[in-house]
Amino acid sequence: MVAGDGVGPEVMESARRVLERAGRLWGVELGWAEFGWGCEWYRRHGQMMPPDGLDVLAGYDAILLGAVGAPDVPDHVSLWGLLIPVRRAFRQYVNRRPVRTLPGVVSPLVAGAAIDLEIVRENNEGEYSEIGGRLYRGEDAELAVQEAVFTRRGVDRVVRYAFELARARGRARALVTSATKSNGIIHTMPFWDERFRAVAAEYPDVGADQCLVDALAAMLVLDPGRFDVIVASNLFGDILSDLAAAVAGSIGIAPSANLNPEGELPSMFEPVHGSAPDIAGRGVANPVGMVWSAALMLEHLGHAGAAAAVERAMVASLADPASRTRDVGGRASTVAATEAMLDALDGAPGGPALRS
Repeated sequence: MVAGDGVGPEVMESARRVLERAGRLWGVELGWAEFGWGCEWYRRHGQMMPPDGLDVLAGYDAILLGAVGAPDVPDHVSLWGLLIPVRRAFRQYVNRRPVRTLPGVVSPLVAGAAIDLEIVRENNEGEYSEIGGRLYRGEDAELAVQEAVFTRRGVDRVVRYAFELARARGRARALVTSATKSNGIIHTMPFWDERFRAVAAEYPDVGADQCLVDALAAMLVLDPGRFDVIVASNLFGDILSDLAAAVAGSIGIAPSANLNPEGELPSMFEPVHGSAPDIAGRGVANPVGMVWSAALMLEHLGHAGAAAAVERAMVASLADPASRTRDVGGRASTVAATEAMLDALDGAPGGPALRS
């Protein structure tokens, strides 16, 4: 557990309570280790985590991250000092972002159509490479160069994950949509398109579609129900997943999973709402994004029953106006919203541990 900054410790405590209750009900024993890394650590030590931080984390099955970021620490320091090194050192090449409309969470779309899709973002290369630099700082000739890196191995594995996910979702017509911009980006995007088509040929039972990212963004707003699984590069996936979460009603409840799908190294699970320093310490943060991320962790670790129970409890808490936090139109505190999820877990049909 790395609770991190801002509201991170508050929502992490909610996730811990919900996970422990679900574990007791479903016979899942959870062992915790807490690390106080983040911006406060940076203020004291000049780095976001200790030099051996990655070696320490490598010994665990999974990582729960609350939030990273503070107003007095530049984003490139906080993200590149903790979040991105973890994603890359542990080959978490898939960023999985489920997007669903949920009861009690009002979509800003006039149509109000039900949304149930997944965005699979390439998480280790693409536009977010470290290759590049700046020259002639402060002069008229100053320039900045940022290189995008796309490898056959990197593209193929994330596209293949998207097709496997679409197949597992079991829709009547499974569909993977690829976000591209090959009409304007001359080298990397045509390469992405070629590899997408090559992998798609391995999955004749799953539909495959390619869409220019600008048009795709418009379609997410105008007709989000048409999508099943969207696969995108690091940059496009970053933007589209936040857009889709907002379309579904609130980025504040959106979960994410940074996955090493093979399980050779630990995966990391985090909400995407950030540290929200403006409400930190006030007890009003919405715990749903953190709890939903924790459910994705349970699923990844092989405890599908417990994960589904946590998601049902989360949905039940949102369905009741009394247990919604203010960001989704309610007045409940973080603690009250958490208690509602615990009550929903207790009131649900018992898991294996209770029936045995």
